[in-house]
Amino acid sequence: MKQKVIIVTGSTACIPKVMADKLSIEIVPIEVIFGDKIYKDGIDITPDEFYSMLRKAEKLPTTSGSLPAPFLEAYRRAGKKGKSILCITESSRFSGMYNSAVMAAGLLKKEIADFTIEVIDCTTAAAGQGLVAMAAAEEAAKGMSLSEVYEKARKVMSRVYLYATLDTLYYLIKGGRVPKVAGLANSILQWKPVFSVNGGDAHTVALPRTTDSAIKNIIRLMAKKVNKNEPINVAVMHADAIKMAQGLKEKITGRFKCNAIYITEFTSVMGVHTGPGVVGAAFYQEIKEQY
Repeated sequence: MKQKVIIVTGSTACIPKVMADKLSIEIVPIEVIFGDKIYKDGIDITPDEFYSMLRKAEKLPTTSGSLPAPFLEAYRRAGKKGKSILCITESSRFSGMYNSAVMAAGLLKKEIADFTIEVIDCTTAAAGQGLVAMAAAEEAAKGMSLSEVYEKARKVMSRVYLYATLDTLYYLIKGGRVPKVAGLANSILQWKPVFSVNGGDAHTVALPRTTDSAIKNIIRLMAKKVNKNEPINVAVMHADAIKMAQGLKEKITGRFKCNAIYITEFTSVMGVHTGPGVVGAAFYQEIKEQY
């Protein structure tokens, strides 16, 4: 019997394959271009392989841009398992994935007229987007309707926070996402900036000089957003920095009540812009419904 709702999201959501399979989440693999070769994120190339290649690359890789075709393929796969689809995309402020997902929905409706697809423009990113998608998938697994699953995604999305630190600004500068200020380049590259993603925007919230200081900042910022008496759901993410991620996970479990916590890799398509060494946490706290 088909499920009422199937969740579709991009590989940028950093959802471990075992979790995506368990929750019947269809992942749209975003393409990464290394020279003249194109790799589907998570299918043709693993994060370990990607970061190994990135460290040796003379020319930085790029992404293929947002195209409707991969979303259409994912919708077709989802249509075999469910009666409707909720697609959760990266924020439209970061990429064109939302528009591509909407275009693909229009194309599928020409093939299957009575099939319903809703697309959410997610206000968080990376593992934060993954938490939203998994919460929605858990609701769908209970047999909830599309409107109920959509509402669950919206509620969780409004409560998700993400804090992470970069090992270096080198890749953002090379990619043109951070202006290279003459005379300050070497100093800038030594920073370990802590950034947040919320409300569809990324903001720098601290500029420590060491990774240890950056991790302390992440824990401090988390504490400001958490009611210590209520458990949180956490995704610890990293880009080729598993030991740092494990250390951050230990600090989080030692400081907060965790309903669920897991470690996930920063996927290749995200690493194109940030490089290796990213570590951070996305989290949200459930709010008990008042009756």
